[in-house]
Amino acid sequence: MEIIERAGRWAEPDSTGATYVEHWATPDLSVGTYSLRAGAADPQSPHTEDEVYVVTGGRGRFTSDGRTVDVAAGTVLFVGAGEVHRFHDIVEDLAVLVFFGPAYGSRAAD
Repeated sequence: MEIIERAGRWAEPDSTGATYVEHWATPDLSVGTYSLRAGAADPQSPHTEDEVYVVTGGRGRFTSDGRTVDVAAGTVLFVGAGEVHRFHDIVEDLAVLVFFGPAYGSRAAD
Protein backbone atom coordinates (compact mmCIF):
# COMPACT_ATOMS: atom_id res chain seq x y z
CA MET A 1 0.00 0.00 0.00
CA GLU A 2 1.07 3.55 -0.71
CA ILE A 3 -0.42 6.70 0.77
CA ILE A 4 -0.15 9.36 -1.91
CA GLU A 5 0.36 12.62 -0.05
CA ARG A 6 -1.18 15.83 -1.41
CA ALA A 7 -2.80 14.11 -4.41
CA GLY A 8 -5.67 16.25 -5.67
CA ARG A 9 -4.79 19.22 -3.47
CA TRP A 10 -4.16 22.67 -4.90
CA ALA A 11 -0.51 23.41 -5.74
CA GLU A 12 0.44 27.03 -6.41
CA PRO A 13 0.83 27.41 -10.21
CA ASP A 14 3.89 28.92 -11.85
CA SER A 15 3.83 32.22 -13.74
CA THR A 16 1.69 30.71 -16.52
CA GLY A 17 -1.12 30.05 -14.04
CA ALA A 18 -0.85 26.27 -14.45
CA THR A 19 1.25 23.54 -12.86
CA TYR A 20 1.39 19.75 -12.83
CA VAL A 21 2.91 17.91 -9.86
CA GLU A 22 3.49 14.17 -10.20
CA HIS A 23 3.00 12.43 -6.85
CA TRP A 24 3.58 8.77 -7.67
CA ALA A 25 4.45 6.56 -10.63
CA THR A 26 4.95 2.96 -11.71
CA PRO A 27 5.48 1.86 -15.32
CA ASP A 28 1.74 1.20 -15.71
CA LEU A 29 0.19 4.14 -13.83
CA SER A 30 1.04 7.61 -12.57
CA VAL A 31 -0.86 10.04 -10.35
CA GLY A 32 -0.50 13.80 -10.15
CA THR A 33 -2.33 17.04 -9.53
CA TYR A 34 -2.99 19.66 -12.19
CA SER A 35 -3.70 23.14 -10.80
CA LEU A 36 -4.98 26.06 -12.87
CA ARG A 37 -5.55 29.56 -11.54
CA ALA A 38 -8.88 31.26 -12.33
CA GLY A 39 -8.59 32.95 -15.72
CA ALA A 40 -5.51 30.93 -16.73
CA ALA A 41 -5.06 29.39 -20.16
CA ASP A 42 -4.48 25.63 -20.19
CA PRO A 43 -1.19 25.12 -22.08
CA GLN A 44 -1.31 21.33 -22.36
CA SER A 45 -1.18 19.42 -25.61
CA PRO A 46 -2.36 15.86 -26.32
CA HIS A 47 -0.66 13.13 -24.30
CA THR A 48 0.55 9.74 -25.46
CA GLU A 49 -1.23 8.01 -22.56
CA ASP A 50 -4.88 7.64 -21.54
CA GLU A 51 -5.99 9.94 -18.70
CA VAL A 52 -8.66 10.13 -16.06
CA TYR A 53 -9.31 13.55 -14.51
CA VAL A 54 -11.07 13.93 -11.15
CA VAL A 55 -11.87 17.57 -10.33
CA THR A 56 -11.32 18.07 -6.59
CA GLY A 57 -11.91 21.81 -6.42
CA GLY A 58 -12.80 24.85 -8.47
CA ARG A 59 -15.02 25.48 -11.48
CA GLY A 60 -14.55 25.92 -15.20
CA ARG A 61 -15.19 24.25 -18.52
CA PHE A 62 -13.51 21.41 -20.41
CA THR A 63 -13.48 20.66 -24.12
CA SER A 64 -12.42 17.40 -25.75
CA ASP A 65 -13.38 15.61 -28.94
CA GLY A 66 -15.75 18.42 -29.96
CA ARG A 67 -17.72 18.32 -26.70
CA THR A 68 -17.70 21.00 -23.98
CA VAL A 69 -18.86 20.42 -20.40
CA ASP A 70 -18.95 22.38 -17.16
CA VAL A 71 -16.61 20.98 -14.49
CA ALA A 72 -16.62 21.32 -10.70
CA ALA A 73 -15.63 19.24 -7.68
CA GLY A 74 -16.70 15.66 -8.32
CA THR A 75 -16.54 15.76 -12.13
CA VAL A 76 -14.73 12.72 -13.56
CA LEU A 77 -13.51 12.71 -17.18
CA PHE A 78 -11.74 10.16 -19.40
CA VAL A 79 -9.52 11.36 -22.26
CA GLY A 80 -7.99 8.85 -24.67
CA ALA A 81 -4.36 9.05 -25.73
CA GLY A 82 -3.75 11.62 -28.47
CA GLU A 83 -7.10 13.38 -27.98
CA VAL A 84 -6.94 17.20 -28.09
CA HIS A 85 -8.39 18.57 -24.85
CA ARG A 86 -8.34 21.68 -22.69
CA PHE A 87 -9.67 23.25 -19.50
CA HIS A 88 -10.92 26.80 -20.11
CA ASP A 89 -13.21 29.53 -18.79
CA ILE A 90 -11.87 28.80 -15.31
CA VAL A 91 -13.86 30.94 -12.88
CA GLU A 92 -12.56 29.42 -9.63
CA ASP A 93 -9.04 28.03 -9.04
CA LEU A 94 -9.11 24.46 -10.36
CA ALA A 95 -7.43 21.44 -8.74
CA VAL A 96 -7.59 18.19 -10.69
CA LEU A 97 -6.36 14.74 -9.72
CA VAL A 98 -4.86 13.11 -12.83
CA PHE A 99 -4.30 9.39 -13.49
CA PHE A 100 -2.22 8.39 -16.52
CA GLY A 101 -2.17 4.86 -17.83
CA PRO A 102 0.49 3.85 -18.55
CA ALA A 103 2.61 6.35 -16.61
CA TYR A 104 2.88 9.94 -17.88
CA GLY A 105 5.38 10.24 -20.73
CA SER A 106 6.07 6.52 -20.92
CA ARG A 107 4.83 6.18 -24.51
CA ALA A 108 6.47 9.39 -25.75
CA ALA A 109 9.45 7.55 -27.27
CA ASP A 110 7.35 4.82 -28.92
